[in-house]
Amino acid sequence: MTDGPDVREGGEPPDLQRPSIARVYDYMLGGNHNFAVDREFAARMLERLPGVAGTFANNRAFLRRAVRYCVRAGVDQFLDLGSGIPTMGSVHEVARAIDPDTRVAYVDNEPVAVAHSEQILAGLDGVSISSADMRDPESVWSAPGVRDVLDLERPVAVLMVAVLHFAGPADDPRSILDGYRSRLVPGSLFAVSHATTDLRDPADRAAMEEGERLYRESSTPLHLRDRSQLADLLSALTLVDPGVVEMRDWHRDPEEPEARGVGEALAVVGRVD
Repeated sequence: MTDGPDVREGGEPPDLQRPSIARVYDYMLGGNHNFAVDREFAARMLERLPGVAGTFANNRAFLRRAVRYCVRAGVDQFLDLGSGIPTMGSVHEVARAIDPDTRVAYVDNEPVAVAHSEQILAGLDGVSISSADMRDPESVWSAPGVRDVLDLERPVAVLMVAVLHFAGPADDPRSILDGYRSRLVPGSLFAVSHATTDLRDPADRAAMEEGERLYRESSTPLHLRDRSQLADLLSALTLVDPGVVEMRDWHRDPEEPEARGVGEALAVVGRVD
């Protein structure tokens, strides 16, 4: 195995001193767009949290369920924030299986994720990748890959799957959310999954606490929130039934069995009225 992809942005090599969660996520899902530092971090996660790869897979399953819900609700445009590398089971594949005309703007601030996304998405009409930080909505909206793909006069589904918990108090997550919501027309949707210890299973709560400690070693520490805190952040939206619930309980699909994992997350979809 090589030491990961030789991808550079603007002539600068990616940071190999600290693990990137986007690349760790790719590794956990079986991808090859990662480096030794990411695999070593993943190994520590697996040692301290056996089964965590299943948790990552379950988060991906929620993404697929949320995308299908949005398309069936009549939304055919997606803004995927913190998208990582759009490999198997990505948003455009899931959405276009239902509506082939769906348009998707992926956004990530990880150079390797952006560079490999450009390769994967090359030649796909109506699908783009932009380098921007989801914590800066204006930089996202002004990115050509977002501006030229999405029609903001029609509803858009904003995906914040396993990403909002990387925005800490200093980032003002309410302002971040308002920066997206304020540009969207009624009928637009938000799909969010968020790390938490507000869980019914004591083992899951303990796993998330350990995960929080682990993420402090990465370039993107976690900021856990409970149900009331997440609902409060989304108070400007109308929450779709069943509201804020454990991820495994959001529109469970009996044909898509859960992976065996440790830890859980909260999940919710909200509508702009």
